[in-house]
Amino acid sequence: MATRRTVIKAVGAGTLATGLATPAVGAAGAAGASRAAQGDVLVVVEKSSHSLGFFDAATGRRLKTVSLPDYPHEMVVDSRGRFAYVGHYGVRMASTVGEGGSAVFVVDLAERSLARTIDTRPFNRIHGMGIDRHDRLYALSEEKAVLLGFDDPSTDQAPTRAVPTHGVKTHLFTLSRDGERAYVTGLLSHTVSLVRPHDASVAPVLVTPGQLPESSCLSRDEKTLFVGARKSSSLVAVDARTMKVRRTAKTGGDPLRVYTLDDERLLVTDIVANTLTTWSTDLRRLRTLHLPGTPSAVTLHPAKPLAYVSLLSTDQIAVVDLNRFDVIDGFGTRREPDSAVLLARQ
Repeated sequence: MATRRTVIKAVGAGTLATGLATPAVGAAGAAGASRAAQGDVLVVVEKSSHSLGFFDAATGRRLKTVSLPDYPHEMVVDSRGRFAYVGHYGVRMASTVGEGGSAVFVVDLAERSLARTIDTRPFNRIHGMGIDRHDRLYALSEEKAVLLGFDDPSTDQAPTRAVPTHGVKTHLFTLSRDGERAYVTGLLSHTVSLVRPHDASVAPVLVTPGQLPESSCLSRDEKTLFVGARKSSSLVAVDARTMKVRRTAKTGGDPLRVYTLDDERLLVTDIVANTLTTWSTDLRRLRTLHLPGTPSAVTLHPAKPLAYVSLLSTDQIAVVDLNRFDVIDGFGTRREPDSAVLLARQ
């Protein structure tokens, strides 16, 4: 069946690139998605514009821009939606040579301003970020391969703990809800380390799931860790307690990011094929959507079947209806949108 190609305009945010593929989607579909997200605010790290953009998720209208030091990357938000914490990576990409940044930026989401900066020196190239159900913050130093902890990040002036990960070029991590387990990927060691953030006396347990593991996610019951091994073009299921590989499936591309959708499905971005694919938790490919740019991070709406996909190559956010698995809307950003969070209206 032929794919209809349209141009979707975002209010106050420019125009999406010509040729945005929206399979059989009309104005009614886009309007429905906008109504579903009415009042929600999407906060986006625009890493190569060195800024944080606040957008009306329903219209794409830019509400505020917060300038940050060069190359912020990953971001998390506390349970109250009061503060966002942004890691200062300080270089554009993992392959970029340089010392990078040594800080965590604390952004006041009510005031939409940079509240303060937490100095993490000597721990540098701060990339992966996580927050547990107790609102304890965790930040990963790629250069030092150390996971930092902040027991009260709203007031902490420095890390309150630090745990070695035994990986090399540690980039991202997945955190259990209680904060007692962290799964840290090592880009150069090709490992995933199970780390105990609150007990450095427990040695990390490592597994090699494939070449260049970057992102991961836990199943809803936290018994299985799913890992994207980029150079191996593989999606890998690992026992989250024993760290033994259970199952591997070839993706045929470059699985950059992996997300848990529900008890039965995963969502994977591919930056070679420019696709978004759902997989079953037993690693069967389900559906694939071709995107009009290079997908990086995905932000899932907490209550609606909507995904906001950052397109690095075209400076856009694509809005995907997960039920129909179509791009139904979108809007422009500043340069290289990456990680984002959705502040959903209560």
